[in-house]
Amino acid sequence: MSDGTRAMWMRGGTSKGGYFLASDLPADTAARDALLLRVMGSPDPRQIDGMGGANPLTSKVAIVKASQRDGVDVDYLFLQVFVDRALVTDSQNCGNILAGVGPFAIERGLVHPAGDMTEVRIYMENTGQIAVASVPTPGGKVSYDGAARIDGVPGTAAPVPIVFKDTAGSSCGALLPTGRSVDRIGGIDATLIDNGMPCVILDAADFGITGAETPAELNADTALKARLEAVRLEAGPLMNLGDVSEKPIPKMVLVSVAGDGAAISTRSFIPHVCHEAIGVLAAVTVATACLLPEGPAARHAFVPAGDEKALSVRHPGGEFTVIARLDKSGGVESAGVLRTARKLFDGLAF
Repeated sequence: MSDGTRAMWMRGGTSKGGYFLASDLPADTAARDALLLRVMGSPDPRQIDGMGGANPLTSKVAIVKASQRDGVDVDYLFLQVFVDRALVTDSQNCGNILAGVGPFAIERGLVHPAGDMTEVRIYMENTGQIAVASVPTPGGKVSYDGAARIDGVPGTAAPVPIVFKDTAGSSCGALLPTGRSVDRIGGIDATLIDNGMPCVILDAADFGITGAETPAELNADTALKARLEAVRLEAGPLMNLGDVSEKPIPKMVLVSVAGDGAAISTRSFIPHVCHEAIGVLAAVTVATACLLPEGPAARHAFVPAGDEKALSVRHPGGEFTVIARLDKSGGVESAGVLRTARKLFDGLAF
């Protein structure tokens, strides 16, 4: 540790974290996690003695290595480093940090540029699915500059389109782990769903709120958060996740009518703090819930016609458009999103 550990800090989507080659970290999991806690400055609410930004969205890690799998370029393991607890977990995926994996893999020489746009096929170790990221590489180098804009991030950057393959049941074993669009938990209708991120979809009105409240207002509502946690703890075993009291999943998402042609409005908890935006895979999962025949999301959703549907998922920081392509049976064949990434720092972390 005294000699430092090679790392790159990147913004991926609306998150930020450390990107490491697997070969630059200890092979032993306990030693690796101890190092990452120290690098981030956890446990401490301010993470003042480390690189973390005192928020779950800025206390994240990507571990990347060349893949030995057929048709895959790199393997990506996502780790959530808790801010105020000495805990590192791989129990979820992160689609925002995923946006930086392609550029990082090219920067580190794991993938060679192929023309002005390089496709990077990424195996997501947390969930066993594949994502394909298209990274701008004019002149054989990663370009971070461009005109793409995503809500929750100031300015513009180069677009990084990502298409997800076979994400249904990524952590829970099935898109609807209970086999139902609606389950009754604590007297409230809930959709327990996993299309890349295990989520519990709830109607904001069932909790006595409009769904237009700010994250600060919701974070100050201790009674609301206690009710959400009670539902979450009951939903965990139903979603084949077991005891989730020490896990960051499932995410809790309160939905309401969006209006203005958007599909749905959301307030997402990760899991105990209201998100200033919404995670990539959570947005994909919520958009999928809008396509179900019933449930809190389907109840409020505006769904356009056609086999390819652009579903605008509203969140406190703006909106997130998910492109869902349906198969002949009406199921979701694939889902794509547009993200951006930016390299912030490359060097040694201590």
